[in-house]
Amino acid sequence: MTVTIGEDVVRYWTHGSLERAIRDGLIAMGCDLDRVQPEDLAMVDEFHMGGQQATVQLAERMTLEPGMFLLDVGSGIGGPARFFARQYGCSVIGVDLTPEYVAVAEALTRMVNLTYRVTFRVGSATELPFEDECFDAAALLHVGMKVSDKDTLCAEAARVLKPGGVFAVYDVMRTGEGELTFPAAWADTRAMSFLADPPTYRQALEAAGFEVVTEADRRDLALDFFRCMTARTAENGAPPLGILMGVEAPRKVANMIANLERGIVAPVEMICRRSAVTGRLSRSQH
Repeated sequence: MTVTIGEDVVRYWTHGSLERAIRDGLIAMGCDLDRVQPEDLAMVDEFHMGGQQATVQLAERMTLEPGMFLLDVGSGIGGPARFFARQYGCSVIGVDLTPEYVAVAEALTRMVNLTYRVTFRVGSATELPFEDECFDAAALLHVGMKVSDKDTLCAEAARVLKPGGVFAVYDVMRTGEGELTFPAAWADTRAMSFLADPPTYRQALEAAGFEVVTEADRRDLALDFFRCMTARTAENGAPPLGILMGVEAPRKVANMIANLERGIVAPVEMICRRSAVTGRLSRSQH
């Protein structure tokens, strides 16, 4: 039987008992499960280089406003989606390929009383389950390096955004020559990794009808994040909620620090704006 890339991704990220593990972690932290605050979840639900600080900085550049309808592409267990909703008063839909992540995102959103603003759906970033031009803004945090088809990824984001809508990309990109050390945070092997350089992203974004308004390399933010994580772990042991990378977490973190320090990769932030006419046909026109 042939296994698709999507099936590989779902298998890689499926934990099996993630909600229970998060609840156990919160209890170990001394949290009352009836009074969990969004900040209590930041160690586990802001699963990208830079953590919540990276989300905060990205959101500041998106010029979000109350009442906006926002899409979080590859939303994981929902940390950024919940942040956008509570901090800016947006209504947010998160879409993720992994059913367990969607179920856990919904459970955590109920736990922190944000279901009136945030919902989640199972779906692919390259075939979004939404109508054309229905979102005011969209975000993509650490998703593209798991998607081989960057052109379709960007075209789908353009399709579901209204003209003038903002698309914020925060992805790990290849920024130098050399062999990556695996396992990494997003892939155990080279065969599961689809890194691309910033020019490749810009080309795909522009072909889809986006203008790249700003671009910034966030390597220093990522290195600070990983070094602080390593120092805390050395002093206090593994954090109760540091569970998404599994038993390989220390090795993955060490490899990511090495890849960053060697200049091979970096998280790159691109703030884009959709033009009035996209570069590709809408799905209904195909």
